Amino acid sequence: MKNKSLSLIKPYFLEQRPRILFGVVSLIIVDFLQLAIPRVIKQAVDELTLFRIDAAALWRYSFYILLLGIAIGGFRYVWRYYLIGASRRVEEGLRNQLFSHLQILSPAYFDRTQTGDLMAHATNDVMHIRMAIGMGMVALTDALVLGTAAIGFMLYINVELTLLALLPAPFIVFGARFFSKRMHTAYGNVQASFSDLTEAVRERFAGIRIIKAHHREAFERERTATVSRRYIAENIQLAKVIGAFFPMMLFFSNLSLAIVLYLGGRQTIFFTITPGDFVAFISYLNLLTWPMMAMGWVTNLIQRGKASLDRIQKILLTAPLIADAPDALSVPDLAGKITFQNVSFSYRSAEATQDHAIDGIDIQLVPGQTLGIVGPPGSGKSTLLSLIPRLYDVSKGRLLIDDKDIKTLKIRELRSQIAFVPQEPFLFAGSIRDNILMGNSGADDSHMISAAEAAALHRTVTKFTDGYDTIVGERGVILSGGQKQRVALARALMKDTPILLLDDPVSQVDTETGTAIIQTIRAMAAGRTTIIASHRLSALRFANRIIVLENGRITESGDHEALMALNGYYAKTYRMQEIEETLHAD
Repeated sequence: MKNKSLSLIKPYFLEQRPRILFGVVSLIIVDFLQLAIPRVIKQAVDELTLFRIDAAALWRYSFYILLLGIAIGGFRYVWRYYLIGASRRVEEGLRNQLFSHLQILSPAYFDRTQTGDLMAHATNDVMHIRMAIGMGMVALTDALVLGTAAIGFMLYINVELTLLALLPAPFIVFGARFFSKRMHTAYGNVQASFSDLTEAVRERFAGIRIIKAHHREAFERERTATVSRRYIAENIQLAKVIGAFFPMMLFFSNLSLAIVLYLGGRQTIFFTITPGDFVAFISYLNLLTWPMMAMGWVTNLIQRGKASLDRIQKILLTAPLIADAPDALSVPDLAGKITFQNVSFSYRSAEATQDHAIDGIDIQLVPGQTLGIVGPPGSGKSTLLSLIPRLYDVSKGRLLIDDKDIKTLKIRELRSQIAFVPQEPFLFAGSIRDNILMGNSGADDSHMISAAEAAALHRTVTKFTDGYDTIVGERGVILSGGQKQRVALARALMKDTPILLLDDPVSQVDTETGTAIIQTIRAMAAGRTTIIASHRLSALRFANRIIVLENGRITESGDHEALMALNGYYAKTYRMQEIEETLHAD
């Protein structure tokens, strides 16, 4: 693995150093105990060929081998416990490091990255790194210790026979180097195709209701099968490389055995070595076969782990686009004054001068004021709201809170003082209580119920058998759109913050429920700066100021009466919605 990649796992090796050391020592002991067994067999065979052994001696030699076997089993348990255990702890640390880093990346990163790709990194890639570390250390230690010691014992028995037996070794080394690069490339391709397959399956499981509703099972099945075939094709390419590599290793290992069997047998016949030496030599050669094979296995594991580690390193080296400045200011208590100064924003890049989602926005809100934002779909309402908690940074102009540029404030403190209800409420697969509290263990039930009542949710929850402990399922699947929206609103109302951002908070509820929610928001808005984007214009009538966004620009601005007098987009839309509500009521 590259030094840069190794730097990711080096801290975990240092942390697990005592366990790794103890495990490696136990593994070396196992290797030497295995090397002792052929010596016992040599003595027994030599005495048998000379007819100088009795039943008691045979029992003694058998007992020696039994003791060695018990000791090998005991120390093998120890090294597996410590070395494999250490690799599991590295796996845990690396996965936590990956997740922690993903948490700080900007939303823009997730706009262009597939969820399935990230899932593959957190599961398959981390597993391959664990295998490369755990079993890789074992195979490498065996290759060095057991292989070197076995060659030493073989040289002790007969130097000439050992050199002849090792003639195929250079071919094994050359073959390992030849195939290692190809394996690394193939493993990288397999991991990339696995990410695509994971994303394809995840997306179709998440959208299974839409697929069924539109009767697209066969179509989606074929699309998934196409991705699956691509994954299989990459695995077959990998299998071809491995399929050529391991038989090559086995061939040269057996070639060594054939050389020893012929030449060693001749030396035994001519009494150059004893029969016991011949049997012991073959035993050592068999022990050497594993290290020779282990070199191939180590190459396999390391190339797979290296490909995975490179992929994870690429994520960990990705810097968040939005981060605290070195001299970021602490803002423990915001008043809630918000100022947009000629603010423009483009999703393409910070330097983009065209295709602005919002362009040339100038707004000033004093603490306690309420701003309403209306406009056709795609006009930039949600984008404008997302700039305030710095989910995205402005491309041009300045956004100030309490007369301080938000780029100079500490992000954690800024966001902790903003309650935000997004347009598409997201619920986790827990209970209603879990989704409202969101880890806020310090809140009591009375506070939670008050927030739920303010969101017009409490009466609905009490109708469920398990109340607030009702499990909502993946993405809140058992709840209606309006219920999910009210859970998200209750979650925001749990926070007593100076700034409240609401993105279409009543879009999925009926008129009566929406009216109750707006009355609550209106009552709470007196003590905080509130910005509400909504397609339902009646919900914004109480706002101190209302702006109309069209194509990212403010085209109308004023309170309700002023905008009605302009007879523009706001007035026409408001009157049309009034007629619709009247017809619906009738």
